[in-house]
Amino acid sequence: MLTTTTTRLLEPAELDAARAVLDREPVANAFVASRVAVAGLDPWRLGGELWGWYAGGRLESLCYAGANLVPVCATPEAVRGFAERARRAGRRCSSIVGPAEPTAELWSLLEPAWGPAREVRTRQPLMVTTSMPAEVEPDPLVRRIRKDEMDLIMPACVAMFTEEVGISPLAGDGGLLYQARVAELVGGGRSFARVEDGEVVFKAEIGAATAHACQIQGVWVAPEHRGRGLSEIGLAAVLRYALREVAPVVSLYVNDFNTVARAAYRRVGFREVGAFMSVLF
Repeated sequence: MLTTTTTRLLEPAELDAARAVLDREPVANAFVASRVAVAGLDPWRLGGELWGWYAGGRLESLCYAGANLVPVCATPEAVRGFAERARRAGRRCSSIVGPAEPTAELWSLLEPAWGPAREVRTRQPLMVTTSMPAEVEPDPLVRRIRKDEMDLIMPACVAMFTEEVGISPLAGDGGLLYQARVAELVGGGRSFARVEDGEVVFKAEIGAATAHACQIQGVWVAPEHRGRGLSEIGLAAVLRYALREVAPVVSLYVNDFNTVARAAYRRVGFREVGAFMSVLF
């Protein structure tokens, strides 16, 4: 029995204890919870390690360490433990992302060893809704992307990622990992788009998904079609799918400086309930 505070890699037998931590904040923890629901705690299937912070032998906090470093229900003491483990391991992630307060503390401890970051987005409002908007009709032309339409959706996904993150997802490995992720969403029926004349003019995905909550991501309108209100009616269409088929709570997060997007999301019924923070390398 552990009697002191410690940080270590979770063992397979601790799956229920990990789920209990994740269930404390199902909206904020949707990304990690969705991966654990599919892959358990096996690092190869999970796409990373899941570290635990223990106090008196009890699992109190988690940290996902894969392509992203994500603190989960992390107390200040846990953040310090995770930062020390991350420093020893060296940076292997492309971003640190999570609830703003613990993520900011984690970055302050890691920055001397890992910095400078390419970009730090200190406040990204986390928004949720549990119902369809009363005044925005879902776009009837938004539909699921089929498995045989990868060539149709990929250019839009690459354009969205490059515009949002500032670098192309095709860099490094030629986009193999990114294409695999897009294919996973398409294959799972969670990629949606409005297609006009053979081109995607609006797209979004239902990314992280659990029985409790899911997260809409990758909302994008082709530049030449902006100003037509496609983001609002398109998002309403994706929201309808999410509420009917995936989870009772739907979330997304957005950069605080993107006032246009925040206003559009509010019109579709999303309300701010917290904030995330992202550190991009």
